[in-house]
Order: sequence, then C-alpha cells, then structure tokens
Amino acid sequence: MSKKKLSANGGKRSLLLTLLTLLIAVGICAVATYSYIEIKKLNSQLANMKGQNESAVHEENIVPVYEDLEAFTVSLKPDSHGDDRVLYIGLTLRLQDDKSKAVLVENLPDVRSRLLVLFSQQSAEDLISDDAKKKLSEKIMAVVSEPLSGKKRVMVKSVLFNAFILR
Repeated sequence: MSKKKLSANGGKRSLLLTLLTLLIAVGICAVATYSYIEIKKLNSQLANMKGQNESAVHEENIVPVYEDLEAFTVSLKPDSHGDDRVLYIGLTLRLQDDKSKAVLVENLPDVRSRLLVLFSQQSAEDLISDDAKKKLSEKIMAVVSEPLSGKKRVMVKSVLFNAFILR
C-alpha cells in the first residue's frame, strides 16, 4: 500500500509540476505578446513623428513661388443706387511650385480673361468689407485653379492683393 501512496503522491506532484510549468509558459507568452504589441506601437509613433518632422523641414526648405499679374481695371455692376463704380486691383499669386508657374504663364490670356469676368460680376457693395475681400480671394483661387487647356491646372496656395482701389 505504501507503494500506491507514493505513486499517487508522485503522480499528483508530477501533474502539479506540469500545470505549473504550463502556467509559467503561458505567462511568458502573454508578456512577450504584450511587449511585441507595445514595441510596434512605439515604432509606429516614432515613424509618424519622424514623417511629420521631415515634412515640416521639407516645407521650410521650399522657396515660395510668386507670379505678379498686371493690374486690372474693371467696371463693376451698378450698385443699388445705380452708381457706376470702377475697381483697380493688383494681384500676386503664390503658387505651389514652378510647374504651376509655367502653366500659368503659358495660359495667362485665359487666366486674365477669367479674372476679368469674375471682377466684372462684382458690385462695390460686395467688395467693401474685409470678409468680402477674403471671399473674393477664394473666388480668385477657384477661378485660376480651374482646368486649362490639356487639363493642366495651376495650383494656387494664396492670393495677395498689391492694390485695391474702389472708385
């Protein structure tokens, strides 16, 4: 009987030892998996930060591309009083790159015609406030950015007013 007791105790001990080993192995795998996931997250965050820094440095190194347009003198739509008004406006376009500048210069008559039509559709009342000038700037960007011959586009980043006289 003592042999049975010893073998039963040895079997229980062996089973406990196996379960304990298995539990430790599962724990190690869980810690390893957690560590792997956290390292991947950190690498991803570092890559994003590095990409943002590179793009910021890249943007700082870009020399702005400007193109001055000849000043426009346009008769505006009559206002509510029936008065005829004239707008004298000088513009500089800040472009995305030299390619956009080349497209603009190549198609300058088309762009100037579009702008003349845009300006002639305005009334003096529409252009007096600062908000109206901002809206006009957005309209200018939209008109200049419309596709030109051969589906080429001018990428305008901003519109700068050199002169703005309303008479």
